Amino acid sequence: MENRPSPVGSIGQLPIGAAGVSLDAAVTTRCRRRVHLDHDPTASGSPRSLPDPSLEQRRADAAAHRSRIGERIAAANGAAWHVVPATGPTRERIAATAAAVDAGAPLIWGAVLPDIGSSGRRGGVELLVRVSGGGYVPVIVVRHRITDPGSGALTSPLVEPWRRRAGADPQRKVRSQPRDLLRLAHLNRMLRAAAWTPVPEQLHGDHGGVIGMDADVVVWHDLRAGHWPGGRSTLAEYDSRFADRIAVATAAASGAPALAEPSRITECRRCPWWPTCEAELERVDDVSLVVRGELAVALRDVGVRTVGHLAALDRAAEPPISAPGVPFADMIALARARQRGLSVVRRVPRMPVLRADIEVDVDMESFGEAGAYLWGVLLRHPGGTRPGDEPDGYRAFATWEPVPTEDEGRSFAEFWGWLTGIRTAAAGTGRSFAAYCYNEQAENRWLLASARRFAGLPGVPPIADVEAFIADPCWVDLFAVVSDWFLCAHGKGLKRIAPAAGFAWRDPEAGGENSMRWYRDAVGMDGAAPDEHQRRRLLEYNADDVAATRALREWMTSPAIDEVPLAAEL
Repeated sequence: MENRPSPVGSIGQLPIGAAGVSLDAAVTTRCRRRVHLDHDPTASGSPRSLPDPSLEQRRADAAAHRSRIGERIAAANGAAWHVVPATGPTRERIAATAAAVDAGAPLIWGAVLPDIGSSGRRGGVELLVRVSGGGYVPVIVVRHRITDPGSGALTSPLVEPWRRRAGADPQRKVRSQPRDLLRLAHLNRMLRAAAWTPVPEQLHGDHGGVIGMDADVVVWHDLRAGHWPGGRSTLAEYDSRFADRIAVATAAASGAPALAEPSRITECRRCPWWPTCEAELERVDDVSLVVRGELAVALRDVGVRTVGHLAALDRAAEPPISAPGVPFADMIALARARQRGLSVVRRVPRMPVLRADIEVDVDMESFGEAGAYLWGVLLRHPGGTRPGDEPDGYRAFATWEPVPTEDEGRSFAEFWGWLTGIRTAAAGTGRSFAAYCYNEQAENRWLLASARRFAGLPGVPPIADVEAFIADPCWVDLFAVVSDWFLCAHGKGLKRIAPAAGFAWRDPEAGGENSMRWYRDAVGMDGAAPDEHQRRRLLEYNADDVAATRALREWMTSPAIDEVPLAAEL
């Protein structure tokens, strides 16, 4: 969706912030078209995606994380700790926050800030920390990592969340998290409007702190520092983004002409409004259907607004835009492929795909960030079986305890032990071995995370063994091969590509998000009894995923691949 800011200020005669619009900090990292649709009363009946099934779990995990942090800081600070009620009308919680500020409470947990001056801002903060001399700075609690190994981060001890206790940390460097910085800037502007920031300004009034997933320190940020493109400060970047988003939302709420039009970007994959935007993009044959993000914006700027227009350009002519790393001829070929209903075309005549005497396809299923509950494998001996070989076929290593659970360690160890046994048997009989996945990013992440989380449990391998496997050429990522070999007009996901190889999933609702819904039922996550039917459905879905991976690589190494058109021939 379109993310390029429009001129801000007033919209016709309508002042910014009118029409009862109130925005939180999240809008500054959100697609502008989504902001429009969220505030357009005429869009209420438009098609939307089903809710993300892992969202509720992520929110619950984040709430539990915040609660644990609050309890630790409270226990260490005694009478300095003041809590604003977590429930009740917003106006009452704002009043309770104001009363704590007026009383000079050193630490205020669960604060809700007022929108002084009707700026259109709303927001709360996990912790307000009083600065010596008066005034408060915000500290937010997040459930992601905020530092990496290194040095230079400005930190204070977790249970001493005072800016004056901060110093350069010799063990941590800041991990870039723009959403955290922009949220701190949002809170800074609300605190400043309420006259709750430190006075004079030299007393760190434009600083903010973050407590992350590791929950060991407070990381402090100077919101006036120039960490953004062009040396802009976080506050300047925030002011520009918020002014734009409030203009977009106000126009939508008031019925004024829209300031944000649809355009496909990465965020679209998880946006609830994608069905609405996709229909509009299809209607106008928008160029972002094949070239998304800033490249689509750049093409529109030079008059190439539709797929048809892009397809009609000369592949050999001078490109009308600069697109480092993306051959313009590929963009034209993608547009032509889409026009002809082709899901894939070959970029080059042929690419090598590793094959072996013993082959294993691997697919992992996880539930959001909570854990990996299933490792599925499909064993095949293209060179023929020998006495003592395990029979070809699908195997699943699963836990049906709701993740996260230590039982994940048991299922992961069983999977790893099986895979290692197959590799060892291949080596012992002088046969080659290869294991395949589709987009190794997910599998590698959970291979490493499982080895770390369950280190010491029986059968769980050392991290070094997992790292060695990931680096071994026998571990093949077919997604990388597809990316080098093909241009994919409808995306490169396995569900998009495998049908070109003649594969079809048995379940018409097969998909990652649906599988998470099935998982909730399979383990009884919402209070009902575990659903055996959904467990079988997940196993069938996983079995089809590994079968799709096998079908894809076999197709890629068969004569049938020559029937796929070459991009240069379109």
